[in-house]
Amino acid sequence: QVQLVESGGGLVQAGGSLRLSCVASGRTFSSSSMGWFRQAPGKKREFVAVIRWSGANTYYGDSVKGRFTISRDNAKNTVYLQMNSLRPEDTAVYYCAAGVYWGARYYDESLYAYWGPGTQVTVSS
Repeated sequence: QVQLVESGGGLVQAGGSLRLSCVASGRTFSSSSMGWFRQAPGKKREFVAVIRWSGANTYYGDSVKGRFTISRDNAKNTVYLQMNSLRPEDTAVYYCAAGVYWGARYYDESLYAYWGPGTQVTVSS
């Protein structure tokens, strides 16, 4: 089992920045990938970014490329999501996820076995 807890959400004005953190505990060595997803009210959950625990591979959703950066600190079992140039459409609950899969379907939420409770990000215009 892997437990995930997100933090760092909040209210920010458009153009501002936030950094989300996700601390993993438990059998973290069983995870190959750590991802961020988000879900806005009335919308489907959307892939944001993913990073591999080993190595430097990262991928991003089209809507956040160039604005968001995912990184990790293996010593702290923590994954970060630095969000810059935030827009009102970035408003959502952001979820951290962990999975054993690493491959071409990194955007598929069904391949992530463990999820955090989520943290709210609200961007005002």
